[in-house]
Amino acid sequence: MSLPQDPPRSFFPFGNPFRMISPKSSKLSPQLLAVLHAFEETLEERLKKLIPKSKDEVSMSWMTLAMQALCESHNDIKTLMSDLELPVTDWDEKWIDVYLDISVKLLDICNAFSSELSRLNQGQLLLQCTLHHLGSSSSDRLFRACSSLDGWRQRMSSKNPRIEKCGSILDNLIESSDKKVKKSAKGTVLMQAIYGVKVLTVFVCSVFATAFSGSTKNLTDMDVADVYTWAPSFKGLQNLVNEEIRIRFSSGKFTVLNELEAVDLSVRELYPIIRGNIHTIEKESHAKTVEELGKATKNFSQGLDLLAKEVDGFFQVVLSGRDALLANLRSVTLCNDHILGGKSDAQVVN
Repeated sequence: MSLPQDPPRSFFPFGNPFRMISPKSSKLSPQLLAVLHAFEETLEERLKKLIPKSKDEVSMSWMTLAMQALCESHNDIKTLMSDLELPVTDWDEKWIDVYLDISVKLLDICNAFSSELSRLNQGQLLLQCTLHHLGSSSSDRLFRACSSLDGWRQRMSSKNPRIEKCGSILDNLIESSDKKVKKSAKGTVLMQAIYGVKVLTVFVCSVFATAFSGSTKNLTDMDVADVYTWAPSFKGLQNLVNEEIRIRFSSGKFTVLNELEAVDLSVRELYPIIRGNIHTIEKESHAKTVEELGKATKNFSQGLDLLAKEVDGFFQVVLSGRDALLANLRSVTLCNDHILGGKSDAQVVN
């Protein structure tokens, strides 16, 4: 698979919507400051845990941990809303617009990631078929094994159009951060917390889109102001992960996923052997290569299952938060309509 080398997206062509959002902490009460600091301390610890101890840790396992961190952080937003005792009736209308706008884009991204994981899973089924057919030395079974590997190679060289669209979705998600909203004291806490989670979300999603597309065009470098306590941890995480991804692609690798690379190496070694011995193959002399493919396929399959589970979990977290907000909005509307209806009836009676 040929890899286009794309320039890093260090700055945004329409200005950086992730520019500093002043916390204005001096205007917050001690109670609200405590709530905000607790939220940001948790976010900072989560970011620190995602910093790989070595560059080799940038893998499907890391992506699974990153998606878990997203689920936890978005759940923390729900908890924060409860702690702030900020009912929907107190929300600025633009807060609602921002929240719903972000959520629908995240659902689109989750669907794109799920489609790619499904595509990769179909590919690993071809690998399973290959291993099954290699259990026999008959020419017919070897032909089927070769056919399965052909299918795998074609699948890996193809593009997923839904992943190709993730770049524009991420750009729109970033732009949604640029909306001006009125902030009460509680609103300031809420929007600052959402900002932190949004930064983590864009970073993780950009890494996913890059890993799945095989191109750095979706990789985003965000400039976060140092006024946030979690900013140094985020910058360290972003710099290490993004740098390693760029190094791997620039060295000619077709993927940044260790598990997928191990499969690819085994396939590259085994494929010419099978094609050259389509009628017969010496199982003993090539048993080690087949065994390595089996181990790599198993690790790849397990990684896919875990990652797909976390992506689905994140989809459900975003969807449930969106549904809860819409349900609250409907209940408020119905309540207001009931009150207005009651007043109207009272006027008629009089």
